[in-house]
Amino acid sequence: MVYPGAQALDITGPVEVFDTVNRLIPETDSRYRMEFVSADAPLVRTCSGVVMEAAPLETGRGPIDTLLVPGGWNVKDALANRSLVSWIGGAAPRSRRIASVCGGSFLLAEAGLLDGRRATTHWAYCEELARRYPDVTVDPEPIFVWDGPFLTSAGVSTGIDMALALVEADHGAALALEMARYLVLFLKRHGGQSQFSAVLDAQLADRAPIRAAQTWILDNLERPLHVDEIAERANMSTRNFARVFRREVGTPPGRYVERMRIARARELLETTELTASQIARRCGFAAPETFFRSFGRALGLTPTEYRNRFQVLSPSGLIVHPDQADRSSA
Repeated sequence: MVYPGAQALDITGPVEVFDTVNRLIPETDSRYRMEFVSADAPLVRTCSGVVMEAAPLETGRGPIDTLLVPGGWNVKDALANRSLVSWIGGAAPRSRRIASVCGGSFLLAEAGLLDGRRATTHWAYCEELARRYPDVTVDPEPIFVWDGPFLTSAGVSTGIDMALALVEADHGAALALEMARYLVLFLKRHGGQSQFSAVLDAQLADRAPIRAAQTWILDNLERPLHVDEIAERANMSTRNFARVFRREVGTPPGRYVERMRIARARELLETTELTASQIARRCGFAAPETFFRSFGRALGLTPTEYRNRFQVLSPSGLIVHPDQADRSSA
């Protein structure tokens, strides 16, 4: 389903995945047949100016395998279109599964489809989604959430990850991985992987005391870090520090510390041969078990699974141990 002002990549990303599957498998009933429908047929202009041809909504009256609802800068106008929201609600029972990309989750929620379910959307709009639809359990972390027949994904490119998950469910992991390679994707991301990369997580706040605290956290991750101690480094009371930190950084201090520990652990898993227990100690986790739980909760993978997928080799084909980096001539 498309509408004026939708984000083109929310639509074309998943569509290209399904179309590429059709080109890689034999001509059988398992191929995907795609239709575009819109209340504004026949021509729909996306927010970037790309114009798409679509059939009227009435065309999609029969059974639907996968209903895909995109987001976009104009999603608020789409939410105000009662006939469009009503069509989505009516099409859902005829659909084997219903998926949204980015702000498309607002349209599913507006149709009442996500009540009592977990869902996600672009990280910048998770709070608004939770406020506007209190019966929806909004999870701001994953790149996509699959709850029953409903899939909701985060910002734009995550629609491709979600589409690959659908392909894996339909055709198996081997084809999904082949698809990721064929589309020259950097990696096939697990749905539980966080929307927040280690680089983005480390972005510094505007206020100097909070920036100083963030820098000190990063320099002392191997230590137990308590909020009162961090607040003291910022020359602020614990209560005021926690309030200002959350406003500036977007997350409580304790949660930020855990994210930085996970970010450091990811770096060590990717670039060293340290054991999980050694990494847990270097990143300040009280015990390996605590590390395993935190890592799994954040990324949906065990440390071993993460290393197997994302370990990076140096140009020489060797993994450089951090303690050896200064002595290496490579």
